[in-house]
Amino acid sequence: MEVAEFIETRRPRWQKLESLLDKAEFMGLRALSIEEARSLGKMYRAVSSDLLWVRARSGSADVSAYLNDLVGRAYAITYPGKRPRFADVWSFVSRGFPALMRREWRMYLASVLLLLAGTGFGYLGMVMDPDAAPYLVPEEHQKLDPKERAEKEAKGEGLPVDQQAAFSAFLFTHNIEVAFFAFALGITVGLGTAVMLFVNGLFLGALAQIYTAKGMAGWFWAWILPHGIPELTAICIAGAAGLVIARGMAAPRGLARGVALRQEAVTAVKLLFGTLALFVLAGCIEGTVSQIHPPRLSVAFKISFALAVGTGVYAYLCSDFLRAWREEAAGRPSRIVDSRVSG
Repeated sequence: MEVAEFIETRRPRWQKLESLLDKAEFMGLRALSIEEARSLGKMYRAVSSDLLWVRARSGSADVSAYLNDLVGRAYAITYPGKRPRFADVWSFVSRGFPALMRREWRMYLASVLLLLAGTGFGYLGMVMDPDAAPYLVPEEHQKLDPKERAEKEAKGEGLPVDQQAAFSAFLFTHNIEVAFFAFALGITVGLGTAVMLFVNGLFLGALAQIYTAKGMAGWFWAWILPHGIPELTAICIAGAAGLVIARGMAAPRGLARGVALRQEAVTAVKLLFGTLALFVLAGCIEGTVSQIHPPRLSVAFKISFALAVGTGVYAYLCSDFLRAWREEAAGRPSRIVDSRVSG
């Protein structure tokens, strides 16, 4: 039987399985009748055979990818497996996530560049038009004079401890919301993600210029960088996840757009999951070191601390690049570690 004839005769079965899977995934297995549940099991085995037939004859890549997606979805419904164990989660965090960052470094770099573009635009915008502050500077900072703030902090007259804790908690939850929006807005073919990254960079750049203009650049970066390096890194990774979703929509690589989107969504969710540890780290630093200002902690110490944190964060994120480099130096082909959390 020719591949074209095979596809034509088997297509109704594939479409029926896809319809049952859509129903089971959206409404749950209990929504299926006994007959539908039996039919799903039978078609899962049949479509698995169809996939082997297409692969054995080097059939269409699109058809192979489509059937592979159907079989994978049916397997997940039929054999849900166990909940992820701690060892599985640790395997993802320690090796899988850095491997995923290695694969998606271009998306991450694009996110960083969008954030930096916004930062540069915000800084230059304030240099050229200081009256633009109401539009570029976050509202809570518009009435604060940098020098007065630094002097009050030096005298211990800054915000009370409870207000500092509340403010830190607000910033922590706000930045997680920003990350999730940057991820979710990938569904706008990446336009919303790009805007979120650019706007957050815009606010950062404008605020940096205000402190720099008052001769407080060192004080500003000593305040921002300790928690900002892991926090902004996490936001950019979330932005990369949004761009991965956009890639599935805009460049399905010969697959059906729905199939490509589902595949890319799995990668995007893993990227987002990997940001959790970075946000926890940033939150811990933001509530402690970042809020202790000179003279209690000097500018030099805080920036040195920030650089040490940044070195650790990027040593972790780039660990799979280093592993691949060592393997290539040893004459072994590098392998990309599977970043899935196995069930």
